[in-house]
Amino acid sequence: MVEQVHPVVEVVGATVRFQAETALDGVDFRMFPGEVHSLMGENGAGKSTLIKAITGALRLDAGVIRLDGEVVRLATPHDALVAGISTVYQEIDLLPNLSVAENIWLGREPRRFGAIDWPRMRVTAHEVLADLGLDIDPASQLGAHSLAVQQLIAIARAISTDVRVLILDEPTSSLDLDEVAELFRVIRELRERGVAILFVSHFLDQVYEICDRVTVLRNGRLVGEYLTKELLRIDLVQKMLGRSVEALKTFPRTDATETEPDTQTLSARGVSVGRGIVDADVDVAEGEVLGVAGLLGSGRTELARALTGVDGLDSGIIRISGTELGGVRRAISLGVVYSSENRRTEGIISELSVRENITLALQAQRGILRRIRPSRQRELAASWVEALDVRPPDLDKPAGTLSGGNQQKVLLARLLALSPRVLVLDEPTRGIDVGAKVEIQNLVGELADNGLSVVFISAELEEVLRVGHRVAILRAGRIVDVLPAENLTVEAAMALVAQPEDEE
Repeated sequence: MVEQVHPVVEVVGATVRFQAETALDGVDFRMFPGEVHSLMGENGAGKSTLIKAITGALRLDAGVIRLDGEVVRLATPHDALVAGISTVYQEIDLLPNLSVAENIWLGREPRRFGAIDWPRMRVTAHEVLADLGLDIDPASQLGAHSLAVQQLIAIARAISTDVRVLILDEPTSSLDLDEVAELFRVIRELRERGVAILFVSHFLDQVYEICDRVTVLRNGRLVGEYLTKELLRIDLVQKMLGRSVEALKTFPRTDATETEPDTQTLSARGVSVGRGIVDADVDVAEGEVLGVAGLLGSGRTELARALTGVDGLDSGIIRISGTELGGVRRAISLGVVYSSENRRTEGIISELSVRENITLALQAQRGILRRIRPSRQRELAASWVEALDVRPPDLDKPAGTLSGGNQQKVLLARLLALSPRVLVLDEPTRGIDVGAKVEIQNLVGELADNGLSVVFISAELEEVLRVGHRVAILRAGRIVDVLPAENLTVEAAMALVAQPEDEE
């Protein structure tokens, strides 16, 4: 890759303060045309703040932004869009009640004689989708499509403009292997056209596969800028964490054992829900972590929602220590709690404080007439913030302002405050950094050691094998096998989850 003389976008001395907290401290950053650049760092390192500054969503307290060498003031996201800077965020911000075409051209609808030119909108939307290898009806409703397809449609919207800088914030977090490969094809094509691409991801394999350069932030400060091919992975992790990899100790998992019927906390037989889950049998023993491995669309989330009473069963039965499970209220009363893969819409309430988020479920369980005293709320929340090392330890801070890893800890604190017996975690480490990921994995192990039964669902097979005692192989809505984790390798697990049905 030949470095251009002038970067297309350059940030010099970027500083952002939120009252007494400094989110960015004199950070320099640059991107060159025809280059894929990665921004790396732990949650809370300042990545999102820097992205918001570049995209006009946040004003710098100090420093400047230059486009093609000229200082610019990007006061709004619209200013950034006009300047050729498009962004696709991890949490999809499209409108599910509108069509695919309407979402792609929202705010930029083609017009004819003053009215929206619907035929032209659909044709041009089809062309943009075709660039991504997507054969989707532009007139179809966005909400009818899977989360993965919606993510690709968001990317299609971003590249439908005259884009010069494309920012992708965790774009692969909801994509399967084939969709990631297709996205990378598009990224390489855009790179060949001279587009500067910022690829933000916690998947190191993907960073090294697609990125030419990497910038590392830590605690709001610049650690350095490096060519990916010249930076060893272990060195990258150490630069991100500011400590050696050896310092990240994973919990000592106990050996997998055969589960006896009288030790099973959760037992499901013949569970079916629509086309998502078919005739599934699940057993989770006291103190066991059952990992669930499957490709996107295999029924992972459907299984989680069925086991926790969120979705009603078409057939089958679920028992908790012999007592039949009903709906969500019944499940919670029996000690079964659920952490959704979608933290934004089904987890954290961004506007509420850390204290309010942690005590929310406990207050709901007690009812409106049995209010938890504010002093007791603070006491409870403070104990969980300390126990889970939520950072910063500010009980009054809006939960939505925390990093992804710390939001996940707050959500776990809310569930653990209910003193559950079964904890179902759907993608609990999605989109969080290496350090926070290991902390949550360690927490799951400690909870299991204390007798909690855990169902742990993750798209990362290595993580499932590391955390789980046993692993349920899920394919096309069916649990095809349950194996001790110690007997599986990542390669063997991948072969099992990806095996075509006609080869069984």
